[in-house]
Amino acid sequence: MIVPAPRAAERSPARIGREFRRRVAAGLRILPSGSARSDPQGLLHAGYTPRHRIDLFDTTFYLTGVRQNEYIRFFVAYVTQGSRAWPRIFYKDVSLIWRSASHTARLGGHLWIGKGDTTTYYEGGAECLTSREETTDLPVELQSGLEEVLRTSERIPTDHRAPFLVLHHGPEGRIEPYRDFSGPRRRAQANASHLPNRGRRVARFTRRNDPTSLRFTRGYEPDFQRGVLEEDGLRSRLYGGRVRRFRILSTNREIQYLFMASPRHVWIIPPQATTTELSSFGLRLVDVVADDDLFVPGYEYHFVEDDGSLFSQIPKGFAGPPSPQDENRADASPWIDKLPVVRDFRRRVLGRS
Repeated sequence: MIVPAPRAAERSPARIGREFRRRVAAGLRILPSGSARSDPQGLLHAGYTPRHRIDLFDTTFYLTGVRQNEYIRFFVAYVTQGSRAWPRIFYKDVSLIWRSASHTARLGGHLWIGKGDTTTYYEGGAECLTSREETTDLPVELQSGLEEVLRTSERIPTDHRAPFLVLHHGPEGRIEPYRDFSGPRRRAQANASHLPNRGRRVARFTRRNDPTSLRFTRGYEPDFQRGVLEEDGLRSRLYGGRVRRFRILSTNREIQYLFMASPRHVWIIPPQATTTELSSFGLRLVDVVADDDLFVPGYEYHFVEDDGSLFSQIPKGFAGPPSPQDENRADASPWIDKLPVVRDFRRRVLGRS
């Protein structure tokens, strides 16, 4: 189903808070996964009463005011379906997409925010595990509403408690999500006929490390002529000011893209299906599969580690200069700007080469 991006309800924070409390009194169950399980309604007395509401499909998102710590800027969001409300952590990633954290853990003594499902790969003959961060991307329809609520926030308090109160907290180094995250996804994706392109890639590179070799499966390419649904904007210090965001449908209308355009950069957020079923994390349950290198953000990690080895998430040979705002990130536009789909977007949507 293709719907306009919903906005936050035009009601005062006090009215939203009273509405949520009335629903709890009438039987709405609050179901945290973290330490608040012993006293779920205690969240409301501890400063986590909702102040905003956004509705999408059959789900209502009740949001607290925005909070932050040294790791993330976030909302506590009550993902509400029927008589159940799951408190989750919605945070903004450096790619400028809002995500729903799958869990928390400690990694090297620091708080680590769970980034969803995992996949294995091999390096030097060893089997390695990595997160598939796009599995925590909140619906593209929800992004504008969350950004709008963030913009209206006048005060952002520091909060270190919330992730531990509402999410599973894993042991040191655990990157795999828990069953409340992965189980519904496995069931939803068991039937290939329900998946975009039957679970096969919708975009791929036919030659290794060659951005010009990008090919889309017919029907799944972005429709720049008739598929541009919405445009809005946000501001980013990392990207030098205003960033324009375009929601664009595929030609066959089965999936949708977000294209981001800053004064200097263009990059693509991993696409999503146009399905309407959402999990208790507020996330779509089916994936759109494509080569990861299509979705490199404008600035990406590229730095020398303590042991002298290079860590980079930019295709080899395509890293530009470091970001003026973050020396651990390099300009990825030498790769991105050679992607044919980005060139088409600049010409047909932005009106520039």
